[in-house]
Amino acid sequence: MKTNFKLIVAMVFIFFATNAVQAQQSEKQLKKEISAKAMKSARKEAKTYKKDGYYIAPGALLLDKQLENAWMKQYEVDDKDEPKYIVATGNSVAETQTAAKLQATETAKLELAGQISSQIAALIENSIANQQLNNEDAASITKTVAASKNLIAQELGKVIPLVELYKKIGTNVEANVRLAYNLDTAYEVAKKVIRKSLEEETEIAHEKLEKLMNFNK
Repeated sequence: MKTNFKLIVAMVFIFFATNAVQAQQSEKQLKKEISAKAMKSARKEAKTYKKDGYYIAPGALLLDKQLENAWMKQYEVDDKDEPKYIVATGNSVAETQTAAKLQATETAKLELAGQISSQIAALIENSIANQQLNNEDAASITKTVAASKNLIAQELGKVIPLVELYKKIGTNVEANVRLAYNLDTAYEVAKKVIRKSLEEETEIAHEKLEKLMNFNK
């Protein structure tokens, strides 16, 4: 009996150990494939930017490396095989490089917020249908969510800078930036902002709001 028990324990151990090794190998293979795709996309894009006269700031990563990192973020997925990050770009022209970068960064943040707001809006629409809210409440919710982009942009906090390029436009400078933001964090920020706005701007009962916002991406 003891021998059988030991044999079963050994078989279970081997099973889990084998699965762990296979999982590690799969993860390594996935990272290798993502890296190869990112490098290929980055080289192609870098050629276009260089041809168009874009340059990098002194001391910054090489253009190819910046773009490779950006593509890595775009290709990266979570354990549900869904995108792990959202990526947005911003472009601006100003008299100085610093001013152009600041304006381009704000534009990119707004684009990030817009993407988040659109995805949240789709989830909330499904939630509205499931909660069977009346037309007046549904309209108020939809209006509040649609107006949430700027509020979400203000609450994003630290974003991940990926690409920073510049180009001379006469006496001015054009800045082109690309930012990333963790999608799970983005959803939490957006849900917090939208819940607060709904509490302040609608008369929907607290219990209904809690049920409405109880969704995952």
